[in-house]
Amino acid sequence: MNRAKIVMAIYALAAVLAMCSIGYSVAASSVFGAIAGIVATCVIFMTAFKMKRKLRAQGLL
Repeated sequence: MNRAKIVMAIYALAAVLAMCSIGYSVAASSVFGAIAGIVATCVIFMTAFKMKRKLRAQGLL
């Protein structure tokens, strides 16, 4: 497993944890937490796709 795949696995884990935080915030009736979780999920996905494009251009994926 090369470094590029490890980096993408870390991004995937971060995305799963951000999505879990949305569910936890809804269960805890926290509107601010749910909004923060949605924003975090969007930011993680955007950075992961940018990184994937960069790694693919370098020929690592």
